[in-house]
Amino acid sequence: RLTSEIVLNLFMHGPVERGLDVAEGGVDIYNLTVDGIGLATVADSFAAIEQRVQSEQRLTWQELADLLAGDWEEAEDVRLMMKSIPRFGTGGTRADYWALRIGETYGDLVRGTPTPKGYRVLPGLFSHGTVNTFGSKLGATPNGRHAGDPVAHNANPDPGFLPGGGGAPTAKSTAVAAVQPRWGNTTPLQLDLDSSLARTLGGIDSVVALIRTHNELGGTLINLNVISREQLLAAHEDPESHPDLVVRVTGYSAYFRSLSKEYRQQVVDRMLAAGA
Repeated sequence: RLTSEIVLNLFMHGPVERGLDVAEGGVDIYNLTVDGIGLATVADSFAAIEQRVQSEQRLTWQELADLLAGDWEEAEDVRLMMKSIPRFGTGGTRADYWALRIGETYGDLVRGTPTPKGYRVLPGLFSHGTVNTFGSKLGATPNGRHAGDPVAHNANPDPGFLPGGGGAPTAKSTAVAAVQPRWGNTTPLQLDLDSSLARTLGGIDSVVALIRTHNELGGTLINLNVISREQLLAAHEDPESHPDLVVRVTGYSAYFRSLSKEYRQQVVDRMLAAGA
């Protein structure tokens, strides 16, 4: 049988000898993982409900449910109110609390629930770039997100999570390091930096320090883009004009022009938010 695991069959002991695919019992040791996505979407939503509905009583549960069902139609002021709460990644907020609690609960449930054949499953928070696919099937959420919009990437804060719409690398790094699933699969940090940083005095040293600190805090993987914002925007406008531009999408790199429009937009949005 030909499956998506065909390459793995060639690099593992057992499948060739047994004539069995890795998914059909061909190997002796299994490494099974489940990856959760959209942590910031959920954490920010919980925090928004807690603050605006429970504490401040700005609206009722039923009013919120109706607004979500109608995708915030004619309620832009309420949507912005829900979105403007202190968000995951800001540091010391209720959204940060919810992100940690949700991540720990998710990890415990995955680790404590073996497969029907008794295999242990490792939890991770890794979206593989599918934030558009999952978001397109999800209705509006209490954090102010519209129906169909992408969900949050990996366990990273939403783009522009800091007051004023910014997204400082240090704040993002600290937030992602805090929600690692312990002895599980990875929870990557997505960093998108303008290449002008490398040309400033101490810029490279700052990036090195950030990487080392993230690892010391418990981080497990960093996906790093260092690229000119102007070049990226020009390539997004006309992908064929930059045929050799390579970007880090998520856990893999690719030629920018080879990506779908949605994936290109995802990379651009991250870069724009990082410099906000």
